[in-house]
Amino acid sequence: MKKLHTLLGKQLDYLGYLCAILMILMLFNVFYDVVMRYLFNNVSIAMQELEWHLFSAMFMFGIGYTLKEDGHVRVDVFYDTLSRKTQAIINTVGILITVFPFSLLIIYFGLTFANDAYLLGEKSPDPGGLRYFWIIKSVIPLSFFFVITAGIYRLMGEISVLIGSPLEAK
Repeated sequence: MKKLHTLLGKQLDYLGYLCAILMILMLFNVFYDVVMRYLFNNVSIAMQELEWHLFSAMFMFGIGYTLKEDGHVRVDVFYDTLSRKTQAIINTVGILITVFPFSLLIIYFGLTFANDAYLLGEKSPDPGGLRYFWIIKSVIPLSFFFVITAGIYRLMGEISVLIGSPLEAK
């Protein structure tokens, strides 16, 4: 179980690296767009749309990585005062009743969403905009596949706490 947990953790770390690369690409894109707009009075609709495509991909893929790192926002009044085993029970129930079902729903409907965009040849309505919107729409189900992967990773960690042999230090 420890080997699988480590393997999933490494795969999700690569997802974090992908998010960092997307962030850098987005920064270069915004820099280029601003320079072209204000210094050369040249506006590119495609570059503007690429900004939100890169941001969307970075954000969507970041959900799984954030779940892996337990970095999501929590509003907890009592959680921190509970024992680690009680926290593990809460986390396990939360993963099982929220992460997995909602992720599966988003994957199911997201695949249809992306497939429809592909079949229709959906593209930007703006002249000079991006084509192939199915690519960015495919990020939705793909990112929630990674959320499920992160959920499995976290679930393995929580179960290991419950059985008394933690896989990771917390």
